Amino acid sequence: MTICRPGPERLGNATIYAFCVAALCNSFVAPVARAAETMDCHIGTYRLSDGGNVDIAPSDGHTLRWRRFDGTTGALTEKGGGRWTSSYGWTGRPDGKAVQLSECGAGRINFDGVEGRRVRFDVTDTTFTSHGATLAGRLILPKGTGVVPIVILVHGAEHDSARQFNALQRMLPAEKVGAFVFDKRGTGGSDGSYSQDFNLLADDAVAAMREAKRLSGRRAGRIGYQAGSQGGWVAPLAANRAHVDFVIVCFGLAVSVIDEDQQEVAIEMREKGHSSADIASALEVARAAETVIASGFTDGFGPFDAVRAKYKDAPWYKDLHGNYTYFLLPYSESQLRDMSAKFRWGTPFHYDPMPTLRSNTTPQLWILGEEDYEAPSAETSRRVKSLIADGLPFTLAVYPRAEHGMTLFETAAGTGERLSTRYAPEYFAMIKDFARFGELRGVYGDAELTRSKGEARRNSPVQ
Repeated sequence: MTICRPGPERLGNATIYAFCVAALCNSFVAPVARAAETMDCHIGTYRLSDGGNVDIAPSDGHTLRWRRFDGTTGALTEKGGGRWTSSYGWTGRPDGKAVQLSECGAGRINFDGVEGRRVRFDVTDTTFTSHGATLAGRLILPKGTGVVPIVILVHGAEHDSARQFNALQRMLPAEKVGAFVFDKRGTGGSDGSYSQDFNLLADDAVAAMREAKRLSGRRAGRIGYQAGSQGGWVAPLAANRAHVDFVIVCFGLAVSVIDEDQQEVAIEMREKGHSSADIASALEVARAAETVIASGFTDGFGPFDAVRAKYKDAPWYKDLHGNYTYFLLPYSESQLRDMSAKFRWGTPFHYDPMPTLRSNTTPQLWILGEEDYEAPSAETSRRVKSLIADGLPFTLAVYPRAEHGMTLFETAAGTGERLSTRYAPEYFAMIKDFARFGELRGVYGDAELTRSKGEARRNSPVQ
């Protein structure tokens, strides 16, 4: 697994993506912004003559990315004269689709032989304040005057501008669900310092929700949060601070940041065929690394150095990765202390989300991937099921073949690298339906659903 690879939705895993960007990926991020500046006139959702939609969004390098509501997706590479060729998912392999985009301003597309026109929305750009920071946001509603549900899009750990890269800001309004997107503090057009302080970010999310309600006025219907990855810790906190109608957590965690790293180390070592004894040793190294990082690189270096020296020649050591353990392994104490200033983001490594979730009264949908390395889902799934068993208004959906970002994948021969191919079927429909109705209706691909008692009764077959 390579954390720095271009990822679905550009949403990194819950914590380490931010470390990766700050320390390793600066050359990777800059070309994305430059490419987006030159191709942004094509960005939008297009309604096709067959009744479907296709969204065109900025992507990595000099490419665009198309997404359809059924979960299919591909990268577009320009060939000149408005012609673009498509590749399958994130694999880089041609998928045979030809795309023609009109000149800027015309708003037309021919997507694999089907004509379409850009969908027009009611768009309001805004700024709002939270804890002294001015945050840049955008409300996108379907054209018209009718009442619509509104989803506040809460970001993960990424440093990118959500207003630039989050395609849900258009995909949902094209399906008659409004969206409010905003740049996380210290990213994009928002000022302040980048933070992973969940309490602070929860207050930012509440401020975003209130701004969305203010701007939408009488058009505001049901309103709530959709949060990916690290946002899964943030959105439930926000929901307990100011009333909303729903929370949707996608590939998030109901365990601590420390537990996340431990679980990732264990699952990766197990899948590489290492013994229980080797996994226990790897977790010993991870615990020492976790002590260092949780201290802000001020404590725990002695035990960390000792355990690295103890195991550095072990055959399994090269496979030790985890959520952030691997990042610390190559560096000496002095190097890590020198680097520490870059990572003072207020990350609450020992935060236990369960008291927040147990005190919840807002209907929540948790969508998890059973094959998620970066936010391992087994324990989170168990905990959400326990909340459902206790009568709390949670719904759990687990896609058995999905990884982080809720994408399906293939495994490259020889390297074992995962290559994302598409989003899980009906994943986007699940988000839309829960925002509209506060419950799921019907079947959503191969997702395994565990419903709250009330929702289960409402969705049971008529006798």
